[in-house]
Amino acid sequence: MGRMLNIALPKGRLGEQVYEIFERVGYGCPSILENNRKLIFENEDTGVCYFWVKPSDVAIYVERGAADLGVAGKDILLEQCPDVFELLDLGVGKCRMCVAAGKGFRDDQDRTLRVATKFPRIAADFYSGKSREIDIIKLNGSIELAPILGLSDVIVDIVETGTTLRENDLEVIECILPISARLICNKASYKFNYEQIGRLCGLVTDFIRKGQ
Repeated sequence: MGRMLNIALPKGRLGEQVYEIFERVGYGCPSILENNRKLIFENEDTGVCYFWVKPSDVAIYVERGAADLGVAGKDILLEQCPDVFELLDLGVGKCRMCVAAGKGFRDDQDRTLRVATKFPRIAADFYSGKSREIDIIKLNGSIELAPILGLSDVIVDIVETGTTLRENDLEVIECILPISARLICNKASYKFNYEQIGRLCGLVTDFIRKGQ
């Protein structure tokens, strides 16, 4: 076995789902389930070292080489454009990046469209492809408030069930792309730890295909 593989997991439900996949394919680390304040969890028997980080920071740890592998949503990868390899679609954390607006909204093409979002790059790329002039309003939370209070015409945000939109009299008017969790890899790590990383990817791929 080669050196320990460092794997950055996103804190929260998504990270827990992904860890369960790794555990099921033989890369478990029992100490990660203990109720403690440790930040790093190692298992020398399986050769893995996990650590929890904020979801938006995973790609940074991987790109900079602090982690060999990491798990990040496709939304984060498109917004941050990190210099990493995207190895696998893990098939969890599924949702959609959508444009939403108040019910009955009609886009007036004669004026600039005001777009509130946490994802300015994704929004800009989407509307650039439609040759639509927009004014991006970058927000960090409660995106749904923007059209309700007249701050924006539409929002670009992640939609999972659509419940929050419906409860605020908003609706999806366009779907930009599907989102899911991706396994990403540091480029140097991929070169120098190809066998270890390839073995893990193969086991995870088989697990996903079997749908277990």
